[in-house]
Amino acid sequence: MIPQYGCSYSIPGPSTPCGLQTSDMYRRTALAATLFAASTVAQVPGPLTPEVHPALTSYKCTTAGGCKAVNGSIVLDANYRWLHNVEGYTNCVTNGFNQEFCPDIETCAKTCSLEGVDYASYGIHTSGDALTLNIFKTDPVTNVTSASSPRVYLMSDDDTYDQFKLLNQEFSFDVDVSSVPCGVNGALYFSEMNQHGDKNDLNTAGAKYGTGYCDAQCPSQNFIKGQANLNGTYGACCTEMDIWEANRAANAYTPHPCNTTEVFACQGVECGNGDANRYKGVCDKDGCDINPYRVGNHKYYGYGANFTVDTTKPFTVVTQFYTTGNTANGTLSEIRRLYVQNGKVIQNAKVNIPGMPASDSITDGFCATEKQVLGGNDDFTRLGGMKQLGGALGRGMVLALSIWDDASGYMAWLDQDPYPATGDSSKPGTGRGPCPTTGGRPDQIMKDMPDAKVVFSNIRSGEIGSTYAKGAMVPRWAREY
Repeated sequence: MIPQYGCSYSIPGPSTPCGLQTSDMYRRTALAATLFAASTVAQVPGPLTPEVHPALTSYKCTTAGGCKAVNGSIVLDANYRWLHNVEGYTNCVTNGFNQEFCPDIETCAKTCSLEGVDYASYGIHTSGDALTLNIFKTDPVTNVTSASSPRVYLMSDDDTYDQFKLLNQEFSFDVDVSSVPCGVNGALYFSEMNQHGDKNDLNTAGAKYGTGYCDAQCPSQNFIKGQANLNGTYGACCTEMDIWEANRAANAYTPHPCNTTEVFACQGVECGNGDANRYKGVCDKDGCDINPYRVGNHKYYGYGANFTVDTTKPFTVVTQFYTTGNTANGTLSEIRRLYVQNGKVIQNAKVNIPGMPASDSITDGFCATEKQVLGGNDDFTRLGGMKQLGGALGRGMVLALSIWDDASGYMAWLDQDPYPATGDSSKPGTGRGPCPTTGGRPDQIMKDMPDAKVVFSNIRSGEIGSTYAKGAMVPRWAREY
């Protein structure tokens, strides 16, 4: 999944952590010492940079009343922030925890603080209901461009993540991926994170500072449930619903059930790390995906007017979560996908592979057949399939939005043909997208497209048929283009 980035400077200089200027740092030294004296029980918010969440409007919709604006905001994930000792400016984590400040979990919580951030310096910008995420950032002092790869969460208030309960509901958004090249993933997805970021006695920063991340890849986080992961031996696992993993060449939507509730601190085999243990863990790391290119529709989605969905222009993405009995208390049975572009509703691409039904949605049956025909271990079924995923959707999930590149795998699993590079392109399901196997290298992407970005806007949820059909608000792309 998404790699972790953070500030790694430890000595104030011309360019200091997270965009903080040297003069500001020295001016606030007294304040830092004062807060340290008052903080004796927990990991605390940092004293140097105020945390001001950029506003972002979203919408709640009904078929009878249309879509109503909801005033919210976004917050940057905690792992992208400067974590330093409260008394000064030394990193608490640099290639592992600093033993001076973190000899044990309790001391680490008392001694280390999470700083607020300057969102623009991370390439994060909001305007009304639109969020722009730039993958690269340029240091204003050194003029050096580097990866920013921000990940943010939607908030209902300054201390609480917005929680989406999507059984028998639909979720829609507008997206512009015209500046998202091969090898880059502009992602929008749901994670069964705790709504308050696991705020507790050891973590008083909480959701306000973007804490509590987890996903189906069970990533090793610096803190899990507020406790320092001192030796990196734990992973943060939870159910994940990838609504949108995409660039302008390819896209996929993928459910990843876990047999856990909210964040689970895995250890050893249960994390599913390594080839030998990948299909023994508590989460379905592969998931059950629908990628139009992979299921035989090479002219459905792409960069140009000759594609059914033309990624040179913005469009609307609609995802519907149907249940047995069509109620919010039913069991999840089907996940459907629609697009809207140029005022036209576009049905999802149908499977065009011998041996598979011509379906266009995700069901338990589709997932089992996909694994049988295209290959792979059916962890989706082993870990409870649609029913298990539906449990998380019913309890509530947090919306994450990000943009990132892939230094190890070059995003080949999303957009290259063949995948793996040694595979046979004539074999069904081997191609994931039209991008070359020699592409996706982050250094080359940075050189060729330093302004690579994704724009998400008009985020809305509600009754099925309410977010894009008659009575729904006019999509942003229709208003601006």
